[in-house]
Amino acid sequence: MVTIGADRSHLYPNIQIHTKKKLYPCPECGECFANKSQLAVQERIHTGDKPFTCSECGRSFGRKASLIIHERTHTGEKPFSCLECEKCFTNKSDLIKHQRNHTGEKPYSCTECGRGFVTKGKLTDHQKTHTGERAYLCPECGKTFINKSHLNRHLKNHTEEKQIFMSKI
Repeated sequence: MVTIGADRSHLYPNIQIHTKKKLYPCPECGECFANKSQLAVQERIHTGDKPFTCSECGRSFGRKASLIIHERTHTGEKPFSCLECEKCFTNKSDLIKHQRNHTGEKPYSCTECGRGFVTKGKLTDHQKTHTGERAYLCPECGKTFINKSHLNRHLKNHTEEKQIFMSKI
């Protein structure tokens, strides 16, 4: 039993969680974190350090959780399943995104036009239509695209052109 005036330092991490205080600032960017492990992950982003390596293929990751999810690509494990359609996923966040197809939920809205999106990435891509930003460059012809999927679709055209050219030779 803890008596009044007793050492309460063991309670500090728990109090910090409940008060949502972020007392660990990143020396690189200044963003604050609730605990040292979150700060360590942030620091690895700045340094590019990826200490967690897949024993199967050698790919490295900055977070252990990312390695665990990646390893499932080798094992085929998909522990998260949709109760609506029974489709399975390697990680919980992909399941949550998928379930929005069933619910119609679009939690990310464009501040410019109000259109809703299932993921933050889709919103970010959409917002480029308003700004005109075209950050994805085709290395073959120099054409630019709003998002990576549009570039990848375009690159298939170059691949098909090369195949046609090679078959004529």
